[in-house]
Amino acid sequence: MFRHHPNRLAAGAVSAWLITAGLSQAQAATGLACDDSLKTHFKPDAQTSVITVKSFKQGETLKLDQSSATALPDINTPAAQTYPPAPVDVCLVKLVIGPGMPGDKAAPSTSAGMGIEIWLPQPQRWNQIIRAMGSGGWAGGVHADPAQIGTRPQYIPAIEQGYVVVTSDHGHTLLNNGSFAMLPDGKINDVLWQDFAERSLHEMAVKSKALVRAYYGTAQRYAYWDGFSTGGRQGLKLAQKYPRDFDGILAGAPAINWTKFITGELYPQIVMQRDLNQPMAAAKLNYVSGKAVNACDTLGLGFLLDPLQCRYDPTKDADVLCQHEAGNGVTGTSANPACLTRREAAAVNKIWYGQTRSGTSPDPARDNAAGPELKKPDHLWWGLTRGTNLPASLAGEKAFPIASDLVALELQRADIAGDSFKNASGDGKNGWKTLSYAELAHAYDQGLRLQTAFSRINTDDPNLSGLRAVKGKILIYHGLADEKIMPQGTINYYHRVVAAMGGQAAVDPFVRLYLIPGLAHDSTLKASSSVDPETGRNIVSSRVPLPQYLNGSDQLFTALRNWVEKGISPSTIGIGSSDGSIHMPLCRYPQHIAYTGSGDVRASGSYRCQ
Repeated sequence: MFRHHPNRLAAGAVSAWLITAGLSQAQAATGLACDDSLKTHFKPDAQTSVITVKSFKQGETLKLDQSSATALPDINTPAAQTYPPAPVDVCLVKLVIGPGMPGDKAAPSTSAGMGIEIWLPQPQRWNQIIRAMGSGGWAGGVHADPAQIGTRPQYIPAIEQGYVVVTSDHGHTLLNNGSFAMLPDGKINDVLWQDFAERSLHEMAVKSKALVRAYYGTAQRYAYWDGFSTGGRQGLKLAQKYPRDFDGILAGAPAINWTKFITGELYPQIVMQRDLNQPMAAAKLNYVSGKAVNACDTLGLGFLLDPLQCRYDPTKDADVLCQHEAGNGVTGTSANPACLTRREAAAVNKIWYGQTRSGTSPDPARDNAAGPELKKPDHLWWGLTRGTNLPASLAGEKAFPIASDLVALELQRADIAGDSFKNASGDGKNGWKTLSYAELAHAYDQGLRLQTAFSRINTDDPNLSGLRAVKGKILIYHGLADEKIMPQGTINYYHRVVAAMGGQAAVDPFVRLYLIPGLAHDSTLKASSSVDPETGRNIVSSRVPLPQYLNGSDQLFTALRNWVEKGISPSTIGIGSSDGSIHMPLCRYPQHIAYTGSGDVRASGSYRCQ
């Protein structure tokens, strides 16, 4: 049985307004047709408009306008995507929910409203479940365009499995760009911040449930949220503010602590600019990343089971320091072209430790920032874990655009952002390069002060009493080699939830956390990138155990469904690498995976949770 949600349109209310809209009692009971009549008959409120209704037959290309772009959008690799075929007969309904943000149509801050796409399998294929999908980065897209499709192709297999799939642009059209959040005069666009941060999430729940009831003539049995990165943050916002919207929430690598960790994402660049006057070469970053794995990987897996316990210090590694580089009791011996100077090695330690006000870091042997608590007041946020691929984003040649966009918004200076940031007050000019440690710390403080204008984007409220009261469930997971969102922030939040909600025993019935060794930040859950510890070259590791997503075994979502629908609480979850060479158990935090001391390191039976 599905739970009653007071904030959704009740079945009787839906039938009533359908009859008022001109349908007979029988039509209201059996549902709407997938044609333009739905634009007239589906009108749940004055703010909601149906802009497109399109029926696709199985095998038909999922495309609306022949003159539009050549692929469904993908935030990560848009050039590699193509239009997929419809996996089954399916009805696409596109909604726009106002009021949006009026203004010059050329201004990034202008919006017609939140675009939402709802994919409805034919009635005989529907499994009576809604699966709402979260977004990534700054979100955005063409969901509010009647002639284009904004849904990512990764989500199409869910339609084939019988789910009603719901996606959104979350209030603006700029794909993964923060310019929408600044008004033309340089001030904060708090209207679109609210749509992006929280309102769009609730509207996805309310409107998809109303449309499901209208289209199928019956309500869903269950509704789930499934999100990764920004989508993981969105799931936790729903748990915190709208706990009745979804029966279960799957939150991967949640981008909670938004202003804290994203400001911290710019810290590696500031370290290199201030301490080295330029970014470190990718070959050097690859080399030291591989050396960290080599130093702490006692099992020979190629990734670290628990990088938070690794205290590798390149300033004390003669094999990574260039010849004649002396200090800290060590003289370098490396003739590798990717060797590090002492200053470079010290900069890497700062990046691993995380943002501080002073731009300093302690000796890793004494403190490697492994615990769930910050060492305030100087320590502002955690750094990347050892073994993470450093040049993949944050410590690469260029600043991570989301980070420079956010710092520009915190300081309300468009010039701080990269050149993709556009505003009438001035475009981004990579002004972040001139920031001092103190100025970046000021941006961090400003992010906290602006939480009201940012619609509480940090999403770090540990009070989940509303979710517990309605017997909702949330399963959180995070990769320990995440090169964008530091997993320590997720661990810290979980500890705060436990403290706020009455202890571990009180939290276990509705919140579970899983940490995944070796997994990098990848919304499609492909194998993470790793580094050859000897050559320093990037390699794509197919040996990292990871959950298979959507078109695979979908272990984590299946565990969530079993928890919600059958009352089977998730405990240890078995996963394997994409090439099938390694299998391991995922352990329910605060337990950690540990090698038993004997047996094949590639076999699940050689590990235990402790």
